[in-house]
This record gives sequence, C-alpha cells and structure tokens, in this order.
Amino acid sequence: MSPTTARAETPIAALDPEELMSRAEIEALQLERLQQTVRHAYANVPLYTRKLDEAGVGPDDIHSLDDVRRLPFTTKADLRETYPFGMFAVPMDRVARIHASSGTTGRPTVVGYTMGDLDRWAGLVARSLRASGIRPGMKVHNAYGYGLFTGGLGAHAGIEKLGATVIPMSGGQTARQVQLIVDFEPEAILCTPSYLLTIADAMEAAGIDPRSTSLRVAVLGAEPWTNEMRRELEQRMNIDAVDIYGLSEVMGPGVGNECVETKDGPHIWEDHFLPEVIDSETGEQLVDGELGELVFTSLTKEAFPVLRYRTRDLTRLLPGTARPGMRRMEKVTGRNDDMIILRGVNLFPTQIEEIVLGIETLTPHFILELSKQGRMDAMTVRIERHPELSRETCEAASVVLQQRIKVLIGSTVAVQLEEPGTLPRSEGKYKRVYDLR
Repeated sequence: MSPTTARAETPIAALDPEELMSRAEIEALQLERLQQTVRHAYANVPLYTRKLDEAGVGPDDIHSLDDVRRLPFTTKADLRETYPFGMFAVPMDRVARIHASSGTTGRPTVVGYTMGDLDRWAGLVARSLRASGIRPGMKVHNAYGYGLFTGGLGAHAGIEKLGATVIPMSGGQTARQVQLIVDFEPEAILCTPSYLLTIADAMEAAGIDPRSTSLRVAVLGAEPWTNEMRRELEQRMNIDAVDIYGLSEVMGPGVGNECVETKDGPHIWEDHFLPEVIDSETGEQLVDGELGELVFTSLTKEAFPVLRYRTRDLTRLLPGTARPGMRRMEKVTGRNDDMIILRGVNLFPTQIEEIVLGIETLTPHFILELSKQGRMDAMTVRIERHPELSRETCEAASVVLQQRIKVLIGSTVAVQLEEPGTLPRSEGKYKRVYDLR
C-alpha cells in the first residue's frame, strides 16, 4: 500500500451480507444458483440445449459443485457463431441494454442485460469500489470508455450505486483529463493502468506534480498489469492502486476486486460467479493453487447466462483473506492469446514490463516488435530514453535490460532506444505488441 495514504477501515455493517458468509454458506448458495442457471440456459438458449444434449447432461444432473465439470465449455467462437442475439435467454422486450466487443478480429461478441442484471451489476461494482477504499460522498473520475465497451457505463452505475459522485469523463482528451482532475479534485480515478501512466506523464509535462493532486485511490483494470507497475504508480502519484477484474462475456467490470487493505489479488464475488482454473491443453480442472486458464459460470445472469466460459486469462485460485468466504484469484499478468513464442521460448509482455520497471534509469514506455531475420523470429524492445538522463546513461541501461531479459526469460532480443515522447501513448487499452512478420 502507499506509505503516505491514510484510509478508514470499512465497517462490518457496510459490507454486503454475502461478503460475510462462511465458505460453506457460499458453496451452498453457489449450488442452488448453479442448478437454476443450468435449467435456465438449457430451456432458453438453443446453443446450450444442443451442447448439453451432446454432452449427455441435463439440468437435473447437477447435484454438487463438482458436477460443473460435466458441463460443456463456452468459447468466444460460440458467441460469434450465435451473433448477434442467439445467446440471449430472455425475449428481446426484456433486454434493457446491449453491449459488444470491438470485433477487430471478427464478429463482435454481443451481450445483453435485463433490468435485474443491470441492478446486480451496479451492486457488484459498488461492492468492488468499496473494497478499493472508495466511500459514499467521494468524487470519482471515470476515465473508462463509454459506449458499447462495458467499462465506462458499468463503472458509472456502480459509482452511483455506492453513493459517490461520478465524473463521466470517458477515455481520451488527456490534457482535459488532467485539467478536470486539478479543477474538480476527485479522490478516486477509474481507468486502465497504462492510461493512468499516460495521465501522470501529461501532468508532469504541464508542470504538475502527480503526487500533489487530490487523487488517493486508483481502481485499474481491463488489461494485465504487474505489481511492479502498481509500485511505480503508487510512488509516482501518492495513491493506492487496486485491481478490478471483469470481462464483458461474464458481466463487465466487477466480477472481482482487490481489497485495499491486502492488495493480494482480486477476491471473486462468488455469490454471483463460479470460478474454475483448467489446464488449457486438456481442459481438466486444476486444484486451487495451480496455474492455469480461468473459467467462469455465471450464477445470477438472466439475459445472458454463460456456462464454463473460457476467459484465456492465466491465474490460480487462492483462499480468501480480507473476505475469507470468497476465494481470490492471483493477479492476472498474461493471457493464452498474449503469449509470444520466440525461438521456442514462451514469454508475455508483462514479463518484459516487470524487468523494465526494475531498472530505475529506464522509462515504462516501451513496445515489442516481432520480425523475421532470415528463417528466425526476432524481437526488438523499443523503449524511450529517460528525458532527464544523458543518452550514455540510458544506453547503458538498455544493455542491462537486454542482459536481464536473456538471463530471466531465456531469449535474446534487441533493444532500441527512442527519444522521449515518440512512442504511442495509451488512451485506453495499451497495445504493447506489434507483429511485423
């Protein structure tokens, strides 16, 4: 936690009753809701009717939480196959809102919500923000993108549900973001971690010390980020940086959240979601503590229930701490589909980030370029030099970076120094990898 940030602990009376449940109570509630969800999905979503029939399992076959293993997986390909509304489990006149992914790699994935879904979603985001240290009456600067992306409107509703004051800035217009933070004096900000870094840069460029603002809490998500990035942001901005987890296919932001008093990975709100971790290759469920692919079954969704949705996020399930009845997930720092295979070595962009942030004379602004050198794959780390240090010092740091990547990851890469401000800046989700092969 930030060494200079003071927080009041959340009174027990302010927590949702489910946050105080024992593990046994949570599991009993999960089983009841799992049975209802399977029955609802089987009866109302043709894809699930077919898949469950093919798997030889019906709604009446779910007698324990272990029986979730008998259910078929749901993938993004299933959602695209049923585009646009084939996954909806209620008539269209009960769908109060539709969200969708960008669809940059094919058909977008479309999700729907009833009024009940929206109310539960707002409640879970409010719970998440409270766990982050945000309290009723605080001003919250919301820099998640509004529109079809679930982040902006999902966070917005949760801020209002909590009783805080929302500043609906959305993404982009970084200079204006800085001006409003200075003028409106919000205590909290919601955005991606890479965009908060962009905002800090813009503050410094404008002659504003990022540590001098009113901000005390940042709730960050929508992309993998490391504990090294957390430390960088906390020290640079004098804040508590807390991880919120979610994805549109399961609900949106607020599926889980770190508790500010522990910052040890998001607690999953298991009264609404049943998590598993599986072996990505075999599909076999792994025991808690083992690293694998995160899978979710929704337990209270009306318009868009999902059974065993494969998120592609890599994590492990751990016992609860600040909320003992709810399991935690280890901080997600990579995805199956983010993995780079470089001459037989598997690596993730967050591993490079961790090494970069461990070298004080480097900036956190870098991209990875993949190319071909003859028949071999090659990777170049393009990184901006520190504006306040000599080029010689920065070149020496780039050699250290190259050496540490070789030792810690096991792959040889090129490092190319760039002038300050020349690489693209995040205005939402940051693109780290450029494949030029």
